[in-house]
Amino acid sequence: MSASACPCAPAAAAPQSFLDCLTYFLTAQVWKQAQAAARHRRAVRWQTQPLLLVLLVMTWCAGDSLPERFETARAFYVACHQRRRRPGKTFAGFEKALGKVPLPVLRAVAAAVRQRLAQVFAERFRVDGWIPLGCDGSRLACPRSQALEQRLGLGAKKRRRKKRAAPASPLGPKPEPDPGLAENQKKAEAGPDSPQIWVTAVVHLGLGVLWSWRLGKGTASERAHLRQLVVTLPRGALLVADAGYVGYALLAALQAAGLFFLVRLSSRAPLYVPDKSTLRHYCEGQVYYWPQKVQKLDLPPIPVRLLRIRGDRVDVWLITNVLDKHRLPRKTAGKFYRWRWRNEGLFRTYKRTLGKVKLMSRTVAQVHREAEGSLLATQLLLAQGALALQTTAAAPIGLPSARKVLLEIRAEIRDITGMYLGPRQRQTYLHRLAQARWRDRCQLSARVRRRWPGRKDHQPPGRPKILKMGTILKDKMAKTLAMAQVQTC
Repeated sequence: MSASACPCAPAAAAPQSFLDCLTYFLTAQVWKQAQAAARHRRAVRWQTQPLLLVLLVMTWCAGDSLPERFETARAFYVACHQRRRRPGKTFAGFEKALGKVPLPVLRAVAAAVRQRLAQVFAERFRVDGWIPLGCDGSRLACPRSQALEQRLGLGAKKRRRKKRAAPASPLGPKPEPDPGLAENQKKAEAGPDSPQIWVTAVVHLGLGVLWSWRLGKGTASERAHLRQLVVTLPRGALLVADAGYVGYALLAALQAAGLFFLVRLSSRAPLYVPDKSTLRHYCEGQVYYWPQKVQKLDLPPIPVRLLRIRGDRVDVWLITNVLDKHRLPRKTAGKFYRWRWRNEGLFRTYKRTLGKVKLMSRTVAQVHREAEGSLLATQLLLAQGALALQTTAAAPIGLPSARKVLLEIRAEIRDITGMYLGPRQRQTYLHRLAQARWRDRCQLSARVRRRWPGRKDHQPPGRPKILKMGTILKDKMAKTLAMAQVQTC
């Protein structure tokens, strides 16, 4: 959805079954855009539609490994599309076909789904006259494969907090610490970690549904990601973010794109005012955000409105480019900023509920496609929960439970797969068990693929030592053997 677009008219009547929900969001227009971005792929065993559907269902399935989830997802697709051509049977073939799909295909599907969300939730798209969108970022761990380490690098582990210094002893000053020991402790605490991917996600705060996202290395800038996501935001939206998104270039880019922002401030943010008497109680009113580096470049300041939201423990200071207090009252601004925590709830759903704390793919192409597909599956999962609240309650309160929605989806996958699979699949159970045997093969390559950092190399046992017995040991051996023969008789 471009920045100049606006939500369309409401969609047709809501569906009732799980399959209807999938076709309700993944319409024929969505697949047309995906096919147009596929650059006329030649006819292979895996076409674009079954490939992406299996990728989505793999995120919702339960399993300890990707091949295990693939078996369930493929069986579900076959059960739902019995009259279509069967896709490939092996997970290796699926990975090979998925690696050949360009990333613009997945992004085209995500863009089409955003347009569909704007149509479906047209009545709930605006809250108090605004389209509230929250933005935040998080890191995803990846396997420690050689390809990912070379491309993504290694992240740094979080350092432990230093203990507070004890009060001075009356007996005298403590001895100075050893600098060599302190340096070793720092290296041990900040050792290398696994490769990481940074995800910057935008969430519709009124619906709790993922809107758009951007992927990058673990050291990527979330401000740069947000500037790239500006084209995906609807024009006139209100972007809510924390203090990490305060920057002149970013705020100026948002304002130039016709977007409004509500960002939390820190004590480092430079705010200027010609006269403090213009501020209400010397803490609220119109100010100018104007860093010193920008002043040296002769760039104009950004006029913003300063808000103070009082809290139980600490006050929250916000700035917004909505200068009219009647259009965005302080009470509404405080509500939108409290809703910003729904970004954290999104990452908890993605990492814990869907089990994406650490991605499973081991190559650069596969790990990006796994992340894109799983984020799209998370978007559809939350959209189905929001759709159910829209159809069952006149005034829905709160957000749907992602965990309960996931359990219902898994139950539907299990029921549909068992319902449509015929007796032929059940009669071949023993035959399939006969194929599940250990393969005897000759080990030619090394059992350890690559050296694990920090682990000592395995030392094989040496040759045994053969010693010659002396007279004393010979006599003792004869004596013990004679005693053993007497006891056995």
